[in-house]
Amino acid sequence: MSETSGKPQNTAAFYGQAVASFSVAMAATAIGIFKLHADAWVRSFLGIAVLYLVTSAFTLAKVIRDRQEAARPAYHPFEKL
Repeated sequence: MSETSGKPQNTAAFYGQAVASFSVAMAATAIGIFKLHADAWVRSFLGIAVLYLVTSAFTLAKVIRDRQEAARPAYHPFEKL
């Protein structure tokens, strides 16, 4: 009999790829804003906008995940006995 937790787990490779992708995207955006030929206040505004976008995306992802987990029935290991 196999022991399943009922909750899917991500692999280490998937986690590493997600972290690497996020890091590359943030670094590329930061370099692009830094190299932009514009006044400092324009670059600062774009930097703040990117940070706001990132925090909003994390919040949205968490809200969607929480809603999906709430809609999923609870796992009971002995319910089929």
